This record gives sequence, C-alpha cells and structure tokens, in this order.
Amino acid sequence: MEKLGDILKAARTKSNKALKEVAKEVALDYSLLSRIENGSRAATKSQILTLADYYKIPPKDLMIHWLSDKLYLQLKDEEGAIEALQLAESRLSYHVKSFNNQPLLKKINSLKQELDKHRPLDKTHLQKLINYYKVEYTYDSNRIEGNTLTLKETALVIEKGMTIRGKSVQEHFETVNHAEAVDLLYDFVQKKSELNEFLLKQIHALVLRGIDKHNAGRYRNVNVRISGSKYEPPQPFMLNKLMEDYFLFYQEQKGKMHPVVLAAEMHERLVTIHPFIDGNGRTARLVMNLVLMQAGFPITNISSEQENRLTYYESLELAQTENNKNPFIEFIGQHVVKALEEFLKLSA
Repeated sequence: MEKLGDILKAARTKSNKALKEVAKEVALDYSLLSRIENGSRAATKSQILTLADYYKIPPKDLMIHWLSDKLYLQLKDEEGAIEALQLAESRLSYHVKSFNNQPLLKKINSLKQELDKHRPLDKTHLQKLINYYKVEYTYDSNRIEGNTLTLKETALVIEKGMTIRGKSVQEHFETVNHAEAVDLLYDFVQKKSELNEFLLKQIHALVLRGIDKHNAGRYRNVNVRISGSKYEPPQPFMLNKLMEDYFLFYQEQKGKMHPVVLAAEMHERLVTIHPFIDGNGRTARLVMNLVLMQAGFPITNISSEQENRLTYYESLELAQTENNKNPFIEFIGQHVVKALEEFLKLSA
C-alpha cells in the first residue's frame, strides 16, 4: 500500500511543480513539505485537506492514507498492536449515523398516539392479547432459528403443556423457554427494570435453559462463525469491552434516540457482537422488544416466512459488513407499524 508521502510526491510530479513552488502556493514551509513527502514528518489534518484541494485529489482518499500512517507510527513498536486494531475496528462500527426516514417515524408516532388514546385497556382483554402475541412471537422467533413446531403445535406446548410427537426435546425446551422469556419481559417492564448486563444474561440463560447449561447466560470464550454469512464476529478477548460499549450506548441514547430506532440498534449491535455461543438471535429480538415495550409499544414480531426472513438476514448483513444500518432499521420500523396496526385492530 502506498504511503501518504509517495502519493503527494507523485501528484506534485504529475503537475510538473517544484517542491518550493508548491510550498509557496499552499503557504507551507518548504522544509516541512519536504519532510511530509519523505515521511519524516506527520502532516496535520488541515494540511492534508489543503494539499488534497491543491492537487485535486478526493479528500477521503488522502485522509485514509493519513490516518493509516498515523496509526502505523503510533502502534508499530507496541506489543498487541494487531489485537488493538481489531478491537478499534469493532468499536468504530458503533459510530451512530442518523436515521432520517421521517415519513416512517411520523407514521409510527401517529399510530402510537392512537394506541395511547385507547389506554388503559380492559385487563381481561389485554391478557388475551398478551397470550396471543406470546404464542405467535415464540413461533416465529424460534422458526427463524430452525425450530420445526407449527403455530398450532407451539400453542399446544405453551398453553396446554403438551408434548408433540415427532418433535425433539430441544424444540420443546426452546418453545417453553421463549414463552417464559416473554413473560419475563412483561415483568421487567412492570418493575421498570433497567437494561443492563445482568438482565441480558438473565434473558439468555432462560433462552438456553435445559439446552446448554454450561453456556446459558455466559459470554463465549471461543471464536464463532455465522452460517451463511460473510460477517466474522469479534474474537472472545474483545467481548467484555464491546459489551461495555453496548450498554454505554444504551445509557447515552435512551433519552435521545427514537425508541424504535434504539430498539433496532440494540438488536443489530447484539447480534453483531454475537457474545454468546448460541441464542444470540432470539436474545437480540427479546432485547429489541424490551426496549419497545418500555416505551409503550406492543410486541413486534418478525415473521419467519421465507421472503421476510431473507430480507431480515440481508439487512443485518448490510449493517454488519458495510456499516449500513438504515435498511435494517427501516425493516424493524415497518414491522413496528404492522404491530401497531394489528394491535389497534384487535384492541378496538
């Protein structure tokens, strides 16, 4: 990879300019410009932008090389430099970019205001709605992860405690566990429990209860890969710091960011970190719904139908590999709209 000084020297040579001539025209000391070109002196950001404008080089191109050189000089003699760069890369992906689909947010706000007009709902009717959504949500969230129970079978396991012939013990555990995790969310909302590491591990421990005792509620200590994805989750040594950043992000943004955008962010960030051996998807969707429910939204279900599931995975992949979160946030926002419209219809 070319060094910054080489790029600047090549640009000057191409323009048939002498070093002294360029120095005069950009108002830089001749000896300073010479040292920047030969790599013995680091340029400032403003000097790089000035030279980019002078040579008609895209500023971003020069800035990338400038930052690369800056990092190299800072880390070249440090033990653990590569690991530090990997951690920095993961943390930089957390940079918040504004979500500006105002028509979608406006529609969500309008539906939410309409729902608030119907509150408080009759307790008996509300409980029936809660039970209905618990079954549907459990069915779809588990089906996304490969569970083969039908919607009817899911209802029988949750509501009647039945064992479905031909279905595995694990699939039964996944169903019962997820249903109880949904109940736990309502308990957290009622008690106004704060989303933190202890609460997250409680949710995950319930998701994997009876399935993987050793890893339930514990961060992984091995590398993992996501089947069918180009994205590689961070290494285990990075998890504690990344999860610390995860909860700091929540604390900093919960009073500023629209709750639907925040819920989508907390979902995406958790599956991107992938802190657990298994159960990351189900846990992330539960966390998303906890954030929504705490803000007064009904449970938002992500359909497990093939086309919708593919869109779900593709939008997550864009967020993870290209740091383009807007398609995923829009995807979640559209499902929140659907959830609000359905809840309003059923609660009328």
